[in-house]
Amino acid sequence: MNVSMNASTALASLAGQAAGDGEAARALKKALEVQAQDARQLANGAPAPLKTSANLPPNLGQHINTTA
Repeated sequence: MNVSMNASTALASLAGQAAGDGEAARALKKALEVQAQDARQLANGAPAPLKTSANLPPNLGQHINTTA
């Protein structure tokens, strides 16, 4: 009899845990959606990049020179 009571308690615990996992998944999804929306707003609010190479000779910036 004790085994069946432990089994039913374990099943009830697992059912409660599964419901909690669903709530956590929904909360995580909502947090990700809000974060993505904030990132889009931040990206849209950024100024356009400036063309600073317009006054430079055309041969500059074509190669990267490195030494080890």
